[in-house]
Amino acid sequence: MLYLVVAMVFVLVVAALVVVYVAYPHRGERMPHTPWLGEALGKAADRVPVIEEDEYDLLRLTGDHQR
Repeated sequence: MLYLVVAMVFVLVVAALVVVYVAYPHRGERMPHTPWLGEALGKAADRVPVIEEDEYDLLRLTGDHQR
């Protein structure tokens, strides 16, 4: 039972961090009461790899691969 409670608290904390990131640093705004948290989330987001526009073609599954 304790493991379930700890897991649920962890899930809620991660979900809250995602909501905070989307609400402020993702839009380029500063967080009003905890600017250190916004800076930390912004730095973490800069380190995550993203798919660039020219890489979208690599992900499309079309019938062109049978030449």
